[in-house]
Amino acid sequence: MATETEDDRGRTAGAAAAVRLTDVRKEYGDTTALDGVSLEIRAGESVAVMGPSGCGKSTLLNMVAGLDRPTSGTVMVHGDDLGRLSEKGLALFRRRRIGMIFQFFNLLDDLPALDNVALAAQLTGVPASRARKRALELLDELGIADRRDAYPAVLSGGERQRVAAARALMNRPALLLADEPTGALDSRAGEQVMDLLLDLNQIGQTLLLVTHDERMATRCASRVIQVADGRVAGERGLERTEHKEHTMRADRTERSDRTESSERTV
Repeated sequence: MATETEDDRGRTAGAAAAVRLTDVRKEYGDTTALDGVSLEIRAGESVAVMGPSGCGKSTLLNMVAGLDRPTSGTVMVHGDDLGRLSEKGLALFRRRRIGMIFQFFNLLDDLPALDNVALAAQLTGVPASRARKRALELLDELGIADRRDAYPAVLSGGERQRVAAARALMNRPALLLADEPTGALDSRAGEQVMDLLLDLNQIGQTLLLVTHDERMATRCASRVIQVADGRVAGERGLERTEHKEHTMRADRTERSDRTESSERTV
């Protein structure tokens, strides 16, 4: 008969919500980054966290990702009480259940796009051949399979962020986290990333993104949580862009990106 491990005990009745924070407080020395934050995100929902610099947005995201532990309060993600997981359990949780897209891509410069993506699965024990096959499928779905052998240095900003998105999706995460995903991109590449996030959410991917960009929140999220001074200052629902308009824009940006790729090879 199977025995319950320490990390199995992290799973509780909180599985009804994709994410649930209850009275979360985080202190760094004398600084309070989060002060009694409580919120809930439903499975399949897309939520944007907004607020000024230093308000606690990224700290909140780090709590949900299991990158940091709260000083007090509970963080539940798809039934896992992160505060009850060991360090090893948290590492497994991040690899298997969380996908992260960062502002500055965090790609490995000495690996081509395909290997950057495949590595995420290989770190969980997936054989290299299987990992590379799925990585290629994801790059194809994101419209950049033809760039699979390109190194990050020769990819455009939009291409690099799509490689990063493919890597984040590699292990079929229950939750996708995005921290200022368009912050380092020009307007055209930013549009491409917003379209990508919208597409992912429309097929059921739960999404939590941190952004200071009202336009991005309106495009990608159905709800905005406003954070100020480490507290939830309010929230509001949003009506997002109609899918037909989004699809037309995606077609235009894809054609534009192809033109840019062709120009680079001349």
